[in-house]
Amino acid sequence: MRGIDGAAQAVYRLMLTDHQLGVGELADRLGMSEDGVRAALDQLADLRLLRPSDEVPGEAPGGLRPVDPRVGLAALLQHNESQRLRREQEFEESQAAITRLLAEYRDESANEENHRIERLLGMATVQARLEELTRTISTECLAFSPGGAQSVTSLESSRPLNSDALSRGVHMRTVYLDSVRKDRATTRHAEWLTELGGQVRTVPALPLRMIIFDREVALVPIDPANTRKGAVQITSVGVITALVSLFEQVWADATPLGTPQEPDEQGLTRQERELLRLLGQGYTDEAAGKHLGLSLRTVRRMMADLMERLGARSRFEAGLHAGRRGWL
Repeated sequence: MRGIDGAAQAVYRLMLTDHQLGVGELADRLGMSEDGVRAALDQLADLRLLRPSDEVPGEAPGGLRPVDPRVGLAALLQHNESQRLRREQEFEESQAAITRLLAEYRDESANEENHRIERLLGMATVQARLEELTRTISTECLAFSPGGAQSVTSLESSRPLNSDALSRGVHMRTVYLDSVRKDRATTRHAEWLTELGGQVRTVPALPLRMIIFDREVALVPIDPANTRKGAVQITSVGVITALVSLFEQVWADATPLGTPQEPDEQGLTRQERELLRLLGQGYTDEAAGKHLGLSLRTVRRMMADLMERLGARSRFEAGLHAGRRGWL
């Protein structure tokens, strides 16, 4: 049950069979501590799966009565879905705001000093600046790393600088795409970072490539569609604040790399849901694959599987069925 940990699930199931059990009896029957049972009861109450017994006719006051699962769990599913939609809306609004801010600065090269923007043309220039900033970072490094699996050469070359930063107590948080979970080189690198104190999470899609140093300096691509053109270094407080806010929203909804990803209540993985959303917005298979860090072959295989599950014979029909089922 999504949103309920294992202890709370066990307490809820047992209370459904005998709601008159006290904290001590629940603890004995489940092999839990009484503090653990109380924490589970608090969680169930917060989720509105328990209600005071004095609200139930004929029940003695002072106790808790489990809510009928057909009512309580249905309401919880609806709440989770509304929360998911709210997070998606906040993410899209933040992404749009960042895009507008970057667009305002992109073409104002005459006033770069006033806007605290510096263009770094070419990959060699960008790499040199990355090395310089990583050597001088003091507290925190936040990064979005889209594009799917990372090359072994790129991962190996980043290790000395990352190791040095982490040894100095720098907090490093990186968000990759879910697709890297199947790439051994990238997952090994993520495990290495984690062992040294870094944190790594994944999401189905990322809005852009970026890295923020000490919440003071950010590097983003000049052209997100072609990162080899170079990057823009930003030190404007307003833009940095917006970028950090975007990072924190994505991070809060991301999954730690070592945590298994479970399908949602409708049997969809986050990657499948994002693929449907992208295709529904008019993305081609190739463009959707690039956004998700997946090969064209994988995208087509995923779409064929989704069509089979929907009982659809065409993409158009799949879109209709997905909409009716609430998959979009």
